[in-house]
Amino acid sequence: MSAEAADREAATSSRPCTPPQTSWFEFVLEEALLEQHLQKPSPDPPPVQLIVQFLEQASKPSVNEQNQVQPPPDNKRNRILKLLALKVAAHLKWDLDVLEKSLSVPVLNMLLNELLCISKVPPGTKHVDVDLSSLPPTTAMAILLYNRWAIRTIVQSSFPVKQVKPGPPQLNVMNQIQQEKELTENILKVLKEQAADSILVLEGALKLNKDLYVHTIRTLDLLAMEPGMVNGETESSTAGLKISAEEIQCQVCYDLGAIYFQQGSTNTAVHEKAKEKFFKTKELIAKNGSSSLHFTIDEERLAGYCQACEVLTSSSDDASQQATPYSQIHSCMKSGKYQDLVKIFLEDNLTLSLPEQFRQSVLRELFQKAQQGNDALDEVCFKVCVCNTVCDILQGRIIDIQFCQLFLKPSKEKIDFLLEVCSGSINLESASEELKRRMAAFLKNLCLGMEDLQFVFMISSHDLFIKLLKDDERKLLIDQMRKRSPRINLCTKPVTSFYDIPASASVNIGQLEHQLILSVDPWRIRQILIELHGMTSERQFWTISNKWEVPNVYGNVILGIKDSLTRDLVYILMAKGLHCCAIKDFVHAKQLFAACLELVTEFSPKLRQVMLNEMLLLDIYTHEAGAGVSGERPPSDLISRVRGYLEMRVPDIPLRQVIAEECVAFLLNWCENEYLTMQVPLPLVQTNPYVKLGQLLAATCKELPGPKESRRTAKDLWEVVVQICSVSNQHKRGNDGRVSLIKHRESTLGIMYRSELLSFIKKLREPLVLTTILSLFVKLHNVREDIVNDIAAEHISIWPSSIPNLQSVDFEAVAITVKELVSYALTINANNHFWLIIQADIYFATNQYSAALHYYLQAGAVCSDFFNKMVPPDVYTDQVIKRMIKCCSLLNCHTQVAILCQFLREVDYKTAFKALQEQNSHDAMDSYYEYIWDVTILEYLTYLHHKRGETDKRQIAIKAIGQTELNASNPEEVLQLAAQRRKKKFLQAMAKLYF
Repeated sequence: MSAEAADREAATSSRPCTPPQTSWFEFVLEEALLEQHLQKPSPDPPPVQLIVQFLEQASKPSVNEQNQVQPPPDNKRNRILKLLALKVAAHLKWDLDVLEKSLSVPVLNMLLNELLCISKVPPGTKHVDVDLSSLPPTTAMAILLYNRWAIRTIVQSSFPVKQVKPGPPQLNVMNQIQQEKELTENILKVLKEQAADSILVLEGALKLNKDLYVHTIRTLDLLAMEPGMVNGETESSTAGLKISAEEIQCQVCYDLGAIYFQQGSTNTAVHEKAKEKFFKTKELIAKNGSSSLHFTIDEERLAGYCQACEVLTSSSDDASQQATPYSQIHSCMKSGKYQDLVKIFLEDNLTLSLPEQFRQSVLRELFQKAQQGNDALDEVCFKVCVCNTVCDILQGRIIDIQFCQLFLKPSKEKIDFLLEVCSGSINLESASEELKRRMAAFLKNLCLGMEDLQFVFMISSHDLFIKLLKDDERKLLIDQMRKRSPRINLCTKPVTSFYDIPASASVNIGQLEHQLILSVDPWRIRQILIELHGMTSERQFWTISNKWEVPNVYGNVILGIKDSLTRDLVYILMAKGLHCCAIKDFVHAKQLFAACLELVTEFSPKLRQVMLNEMLLLDIYTHEAGAGVSGERPPSDLISRVRGYLEMRVPDIPLRQVIAEECVAFLLNWCENEYLTMQVPLPLVQTNPYVKLGQLLAATCKELPGPKESRRTAKDLWEVVVQICSVSNQHKRGNDGRVSLIKHRESTLGIMYRSELLSFIKKLREPLVLTTILSLFVKLHNVREDIVNDIAAEHISIWPSSIPNLQSVDFEAVAITVKELVSYALTINANNHFWLIIQADIYFATNQYSAALHYYLQAGAVCSDFFNKMVPPDVYTDQVIKRMIKCCSLLNCHTQVAILCQFLREVDYKTAFKALQEQNSHDAMDSYYEYIWDVTILEYLTYLHHKRGETDKRQIAIKAIGQTELNASNPEEVLQLAAQRRKKKFLQAMAKLYF
């Protein structure tokens, strides 16, 4: 033997010997081995693993001679394995907490079904139909165990489960996991279907006033013997483990409470049942003691359930409501009494009964409500956040970021409230020194973080501050605040003690680079770069800031400049100019571009043209943001330069697409339709998609005012937009041989992407251009076959009424585009009634009826001086009125429906009468009768109320019908005036309701 082998053998022999794990078949061969194994302090394998092994072996399918899979045979071996599994569970005293924690749902389902089988529960019998009191104690207990497990499993399945991070994928393991998952889902489905029966079984068990017995290893052995060998002992004897009636009731009440609480999420009335069961459980534990229970109950969880039930159920006992902060908070959140909520949080800062997580969850809910548009909650959010922060301070936790954000801009009111909370949260007479120290540190840090000395004085002069900080500490803090320089000075002026330290070359370079980043003065930038290049020639200074970005088409040209100083200067001037342009600092942008233009003119005609192009774009932005806003036309020089850019034919000039895009949008916005239609060079139209789109738009808009509305250019524009909104379909053959259709959302069939078209349209401001493009997209939206509600728009008749290849159009994208375009158009002019009608139609088509009514009414209001004038008939067409009627009907505002029926050219009596017959109306009903001018409708109302015996409402209708101005003998002008006055008042009332 070699020395190496001898060492290995010596090392192996010196290790402690681990006994081999007992295999499952050994327990089958030796009957007494199982009990000996289970009595060990730490048996290996553990009991729950043995259950899995025994049942897994007993449920293995067999294969016959024809190689067909057969179900597990009912032979002696499998019966012994099942019995062994039951014995292990009996050793664990049938503790469901232990079994559920370690066994999967399919395994535990199989185990409990075996228990039912061996306990002589007739197979196929519904447990709800069995009288538990007439059954042997062990049989009744088996049924109880199964149904308790059933509802516990349902409750457990409703909790979110953290997904286990999978390891390396293994096909067999993956298949096994998937099979177990599907089996679990099937079992859960059955358990949920039988949940009502399981609840009835357990409710029946609460009426049993007798002790029950659960199987032990001994009783299972007796059952396994032949009937003649039992020596007179039967299942109804007291051979099993005795479970008292009180213990059964305690456990069953807890499980029933849990299932009722889970069902309460869909039926709040069930929370009352849950509360009753949980409090009964609590009472039984207090009476018998938790140590006497064979089945453990999580008392902390029970306390949580009881607390939740108290909050979720309305109690008639006012004293108990007052005694529970949770109930008070729940009531305040429900009723909207948020000031009372602040008071509760302030009081709790002394008692500290609410956990931190609960406080934070309430604050999150308040923030969510505030973000949904309830501005009044902003103050409440701040106050609750302050209460939580002071509570955190007193308990030694860090300050939440939300407090820092809300306190970024302090005010007198905020500081007053903060000091009030601090004073109310600490009792100086009884508080410990640690609490006082924490509060003092908080107030001191608050002062140090403030710039306004007035606010600092408010805190430092407060009684709490004076009592918490000693005189010396206060004086020192106030002196520090008075001597402290403003923050901006700290940034720009170095500390005095460092003045005399000689600066190294790297420090000087760093300081110059810092100045270079901050400066927007072209002359200063040039001087700094000259100094930097004098110090070192190795650095590329255009790279020192990642904020300096130059388009790639320019970058390649600039970085080709040989002289490093010139290269850095050109790059930085352009990057800073583009940045200033992006943030609308047009003055500095112009200075930087002018300096760059002067520099490049000396050596690069190509870069000179680039800078001229960028300065043109800058001038467009400057005019559009300045004089253009008020409607002042741009100077003719600027229009000429824009035309010149579009017609430019200088070869090898790097061009940015955005400049052409802005130039076309600029010409459309200032109605240069004649130029775009007639004078743009043909090669430019063929090569630049934005010029082509602009030409088609201009031509269509130019011909719109004509008498016949020419369709030729409109058709060309239609075809271009349809192509842009089309998707390219590709067929792909899958592994199974079938052909599937793949749609690519961003198609390259058109002259540009849909996102690019949308970006271009959002640069347009001219109303006729926006109306035209909106009309086109609305028509395209209406062409789809499955459309239910068309959207109306101006000039919709000029577009083709069909598309040859309808399947290729991405109508989902078209619908999104229509919504975005209308929203954008309304930001340009919120008073365009045709655009408002389109917005209303979109909401109507998407079943948002309240919002649709809002925009229908707004469209009428803007064109009639808030209904003081008559709404033009081309705005409130019969179609619009009918849609308003449908909106009101679906909102259950049936009286409004009846009144709107009068607005139609021919009054729709059928709809009006049907609406008035509805008794479940959500509007003001008889308060609206004064707005009805049609006598026939008023007469029907009088008859209807008489028939129903509604005397008061009948009198209101009679009073309305008796007004002299509604007399049929009146001249037509008087009747129309009466109708117009009622229309006005009704529409104004509707506007107040829906605006």
